[in-house]
Amino acid sequence: MSTARTPLAVALMNPFFWPEVRRGSERLMHDLAVDLLSLGDRPRVITSHPGRPGTTVEDGFPVVRNWRPPEKPLTLRSVEPHLSHVPFSYRSLARGEDDVAHAFYPTDALAALRWGRRTGRPSIFSYMGIPSRQVLARNRLRKTILEQAIAETDAVTALSRAARDGLWRWFGVEAPVVYPGVDLAAFSPGGRRAEHPTVACAGAADDGRKRIGLLVRAFALVRAQRPSARLLLTRPDAPELARELDEQPGVELVPKEHSVEAMFQEAWATGLASRDEAFGLVLVESMACGTPVFGAREGGIPEIVDRPEVGRLFDGDDEREVARTVLETLELAEDPGTAAACRARAEAFDTLSGARAYSDLYRQLIAG
Repeated sequence: MSTARTPLAVALMNPFFWPEVRRGSERLMHDLAVDLLSLGDRPRVITSHPGRPGTTVEDGFPVVRNWRPPEKPLTLRSVEPHLSHVPFSYRSLARGEDDVAHAFYPTDALAALRWGRRTGRPSIFSYMGIPSRQVLARNRLRKTILEQAIAETDAVTALSRAARDGLWRWFGVEAPVVYPGVDLAAFSPGGRRAEHPTVACAGAADDGRKRIGLLVRAFALVRAQRPSARLLLTRPDAPELARELDEQPGVELVPKEHSVEAMFQEAWATGLASRDEAFGLVLVESMACGTPVFGAREGGIPEIVDRPEVGRLFDGDDEREVARTVLETLELAEDPGTAAACRARAEAFDTLSGARAYSDLYRQLIAG
């Protein structure tokens, strides 16, 4: 005898959402909402933006956008960012009829756990990174906020085994791993590969953690062996950095609104030079397009690039080692079997599996 699943009302919370930001937690949260709908649940997104508050229906689910007050007074004092919208997010939760609140940023987790105390309903915090001394000390109040979010929400999830181990090491919490998924329909082989060897990096060029400078230095060594090679980077907001990157031979800056999947389909290889990546979703998206990848042998990246048929890994921060890895990945792209191997690996990270895992976790917490 089959048992019908009771639809759950789920509040998904993050400071930013589409179209303002379309990467990382924003993409994960969007895809989760779409898949929860397909499973019969009733998700809604609670987020913020600098404009007037309002609610719209996008891709079948409501999106509540609260006003985000200016944050410069906080950032000038090195206070943890993305706190100014939290009272409004809490108010949106309090006015709703959600069964569970699921936060994807530590400050939103504060609103979720306070709501949970008041209502007796579960709150969940999905930690999007890997804790380290440098990360925890970056801003005032960060460690305090994280300690409270991790200790007091009803469940904490991690993006990879590496992130899970970091949460245990720093906070003593056992966090289940729910891998991010890729939209296999949106990211698929197609389009036309570039005529000349092309490397793409979808990481934010103005985010120091992405080590774009290391990648650019390595690319100069790649050009010494492959003079026609190109490096596609997302154009940074900072004009000075954009001008500096524009001056590098072979480097091309792609507008932020440019289709990421089109960039992956055009490239011969894509990758990240960043350290402490909790997962590396853009690598899975690239592989879903049939494009091999490269990245550092640390964090969650080795859990993605776990076989030589789909990519290469480098150690340390020597541009010569990174260049060697990029060159090997370009050679891998010329193997006729690489595209199929990459696509097959990406299919292990479908979004629906992650949505089922979260939906099951919601029900376990509600059941006590």
